[in-house]
Amino acid sequence: MRQVRTLAIIVVLCTGCTWDNAIPDGFYQGYPTDIGEIVIGKCAVSGCHNSASYIAAGGLNLSSWDKLFEGTLDNSAVIPYRSDQSFLTFFINSYTDLGPILTPTMPYNGSVLSKEEVLTVIDWVNSGAPNDEGFVKFSDDTQRKKWYVTNQGCDLVAVFDQQTSLAMRYIDVGAYASIESPHMVEVSPDGNIWAVCFYIGDVLQVYNTSDDALKGNVVIGSGSWNTLAISPNSKYAFVVNLAADGSVAVVNLETMTLEETYQGFGLLEFPHGSAMDSSGNTLYITSQFGNYINKIDVTNINAPVFEKIVVATGETANGTSLYDPHEICFSPDNANYFVTCQKSNEVRVFDPANDSLIAVIPVGKFPQEITFSSVYDYAYVSCMEDDITFPGTIGSVSVLNYKTFTHVKSIYTGYQPHGIAADDNKMQVYVINRNANLSGPAPHHTTECGGRNGYVTIIDMNTLELVDGYKAELSVDPYFVSIRH
Repeated sequence: MRQVRTLAIIVVLCTGCTWDNAIPDGFYQGYPTDIGEIVIGKCAVSGCHNSASYIAAGGLNLSSWDKLFEGTLDNSAVIPYRSDQSFLTFFINSYTDLGPILTPTMPYNGSVLSKEEVLTVIDWVNSGAPNDEGFVKFSDDTQRKKWYVTNQGCDLVAVFDQQTSLAMRYIDVGAYASIESPHMVEVSPDGNIWAVCFYIGDVLQVYNTSDDALKGNVVIGSGSWNTLAISPNSKYAFVVNLAADGSVAVVNLETMTLEETYQGFGLLEFPHGSAMDSSGNTLYITSQFGNYINKIDVTNINAPVFEKIVVATGETANGTSLYDPHEICFSPDNANYFVTCQKSNEVRVFDPANDSLIAVIPVGKFPQEITFSSVYDYAYVSCMEDDITFPGTIGSVSVLNYKTFTHVKSIYTGYQPHGIAADDNKMQVYVINRNANLSGPAPHHTTECGGRNGYVTIIDMNTLELVDGYKAELSVDPYFVSIRH
């Protein structure tokens, strides 16, 4: 009997010891156990990436899964499903066969992670970096407001969450293994799809905004597809091929078919920027090397009517490089359309009722894209190669009042700004800085794609100053941005 009691006591004591040494619920702060053992045990420690020390550690707080996805001073450390775009994996890696390596290797002043541990983190990120309940960040809202950025050097589109301004996804684009250079991305007016055209390619790719999954490819023929305009009813995309004898591919976005191609000798010479009026019956396309724009009546898609509109009163349409209209865009009230002229460093304003020139506004050097806010009556123009306004740098953004046709202010936003988009809901303007020139600032990191990363900065509409402390690294040669409102 005494032996039985003794055995029972031992069982109870052993069971108690096992319970005392068990990891309590929540110990790994939302991380899956295998990830928590690495991150909580070796990274979120005193003097490094815990809540007390993270500000001095690049702003990266690893004390919980939720804190990880609040980002860093350089934006998102982890992009779900993309270890190749997540610089957290670069900093913990010390093995050349596992991808990029950034120094100082983390854990700082500690033993490097084993190869097995690094692979565990990489595999976790590639599976979405879920929390301990399997939830993947940013996967919970199909109506999420977000913005998209093309990266020409790596065939990627970056997806940013509007609320947090954090990069949330990277989407591989292109139909082939070779680089096709996604040039422009455009969200449809109904917000249901986004389309991307390629500087070196033969397809228009269309994606659903709900989950950023590929809807399909439409073969439009080989070309230098620079821009696209989507009709107000979101049915058609007009895709522009920049060439001496250029063309326009008309894509039906409902049937995902090529309906028509506008082309012919001398019909469209170096066409580039594109915009549609509010009726969807008139398409305007700039002629990038010359003194005119093309006005096309597309009331009947299959029987367009072409007309040339000179950008300087009294001149005859020709290909002389004097003004070089690059981009065209209507004001929010549709009262006027605005044309950036990259050779004459101006924005020219026209009345769509009769296509007459009504104003000429000097801006910074080499104006490219233009975007509008309806809150402050401001237009924002990216001047990509401006080396005059802010000496010692390259680039500026000119702020214009689009109702009084006056220049309000110039802002230095970063090196070689190109893509630009005003978000009235956030009262911010997103500026995509290419940073392609070697004299630009050194990137924070380099991915397996190589090349020089560009970055995003944000203008506060209320102050017309940059949002303090915000600079999000992108991939190689970021170029255009479009918002899902």
